[in-house]
Amino acid sequence: MADSTTSTEIGLTTVDGKPLKEALAYAQTRARRRALLLVLPLLLFILVTFILPIGQMLQRSVYNDGFTMHHNLGTGEDTPIMVNLAAWFDDNELGVEPDEAAYAALVTDLIELKRLRAPGSAGTRINYGLSGSRSLFTQGARKAAKLEAPFKEALIGVNEKWENPKLWQVMRSASSSYTGAFYLAAIDRTQNADGDVERVEENRRVYVKLFGRTLAVSLLITFLTFLLAYPIAHLLATLPLRYSNLLMIFVLLPFWTSLLVRTTSWMILLQSQGVLNDAMVGTGILDDANRIQMMYNKTGTIIAMTHILLPFMVLPLYSVMRPINPSYVRAARSLGATSWTAFRRIYFPQTVPGIGAGALLVFILAVGYYITPALVGGADGTLISNLIAFHMTKSLNWSMAAALASLLLGGILILYWLYDRLVGIDNLKLG
Repeated sequence: MADSTTSTEIGLTTVDGKPLKEALAYAQTRARRRALLLVLPLLLFILVTFILPIGQMLQRSVYNDGFTMHHNLGTGEDTPIMVNLAAWFDDNELGVEPDEAAYAALVTDLIELKRLRAPGSAGTRINYGLSGSRSLFTQGARKAAKLEAPFKEALIGVNEKWENPKLWQVMRSASSSYTGAFYLAAIDRTQNADGDVERVEENRRVYVKLFGRTLAVSLLITFLTFLLAYPIAHLLATLPLRYSNLLMIFVLLPFWTSLLVRTTSWMILLQSQGVLNDAMVGTGILDDANRIQMMYNKTGTIIAMTHILLPFMVLPLYSVMRPINPSYVRAARSLGATSWTAFRRIYFPQTVPGIGAGALLVFILAVGYYITPALVGGADGTLISNLIAFHMTKSLNWSMAAALASLLLGGILILYWLYDRLVGIDNLKLG
């Protein structure tokens, strides 16, 4: 027996008398604990910068207390608002027409909003579902203290919009902090006064159209990057190493340049008085009066994003092409296969993992791109990411932005799941 163990009546033991099985289990536990400590900083980083923000986004997409709670920024206190109207909604089923008691509760809450200086926050929340509601609430709060019974006639006399069934439906939905109204709005749907889901008006159907445009543009960019990257990666993989390394510098060069600088350069190239149009006019290809409009439309977005995302397709393809033995294709041709047949049946199938990885990477990046479409795309080239940014920075409808982002995240996860089922995530080759 080895000097570290001895044979006894109870089995194998270590030199210090401990059973060998227990010693091995203790050593494995120590190794696992050491590995956990090594990866713990990375796990904490992912939790703080990735998991928690996504969780907050998902929670924000279904939670908005702007109509039920007033947040006093000066004192930091949270005060319940619209409590009387919320109580009336709780006591009456959906579809019940607002009566005198409902309007009396509304007037009481408007008076309280005036005292708290909060009609704007409550009106803003309702404005998300019915435009023009913010001014309606501020006007009603100013005059509520002077109103006398019957409150229904008095409040409608201030503004006839108070009897709009759509307004009462939105207020009922907003009386609960948790709502699915933002997800309905994100797919151009809404609830009518009876609670039935229906499509919004024709001039307000923008989100589904933008989702479709984003999907179409991202697929087109993925296809174009594949067409351009495949021969580039093949050239890099077949050239001698000293030449391929030199060419790889040009592939990686865009990563060393700011995204904003690259996008601005494309703006200079593509504008009506830009380099490309001037060159075509100078060579006689175009007449000066018929310059091509390649800026502030979908064309500019596709051109600029294809160039920016091209390296993300080249690198995965190069990583799978480099190890392919060229003797496989030579053997196929020596057995009578044509060049096209050898490529199609021998070479191309071996590059499929790289194609899948590059396509997945480029598509996911294209779906969420913001800066390039914002600067180059204009109204025609706007993608869903630009609308998410608009709700975050301009309209301040964070719940709507979170709902749109959640739908986008769900679509990406579905794509990831389909890739795993069709190709297999184990075949993903990124380098």
